[in-house]
Amino acid sequence: MVTPLIQYIQERSTIPLSETDSSLIEKAFIPKKLRKRQFLLQEGEVCKYIAFIVKGATRQYSVDEKGYEHVLNLCIENWWTSDRESFHKETPSIYNIDAWEDTELLLLPKANGYYERVNTIPAFNEMRIKLDDNQHMAVQKRLNMAQNYTADYRYEELTKLYPEFLQRFPQHIIASYLGITKETLSRIRHQHIKK
Repeated sequence: MVTPLIQYIQERSTIPLSETDSSLIEKAFIPKKLRKRQFLLQEGEVCKYIAFIVKGATRQYSVDEKGYEHVLNLCIENWWTSDRESFHKETPSIYNIDAWEDTELLLLPKANGYYERVNTIPAFNEMRIKLDDNQHMAVQKRLNMAQNYTADYRYEELTKLYPEFLQRFPQHIIASYLGITKETLSRIRHQHIKK
């Protein structure tokens, strides 16, 4: 099951993985299957894993005092999911992460020292730095769009950047991810169909 992860690392690093590196990755990552709607992490728990999605889709969200869900992240194959603050600081998470489809994951735990050991692999470390930079830029862009652009523009950008989200997640989750109501999303989608 680690083959997709090995390929992923090799595609994103200029440094080749040695046999020893690949062997450590196989030992470090724990395969996990989640059924649709099963939790990887629930609010109040400490996040114990960084998870690589081999197959399926997840969402990371919080629930406000009125019971409304606010989607922070949507993730699909070859993406990583975790509450990094909870993972690194070992504090209770304010997020839930659940599978939106039947999902296969590879979990990298912190507890047994494998996280630190895997990060000493040059190819993995190079890949992780690139991903951290890309995620930082994506978060900046998303925050800027939420503050400065219309709902129509945000929807258009989503259709360009992540068209597969529209096929794999229902409208209410897409609306929450965009920070708009279901009604607004329905209106926008209706206008796009007319074009």
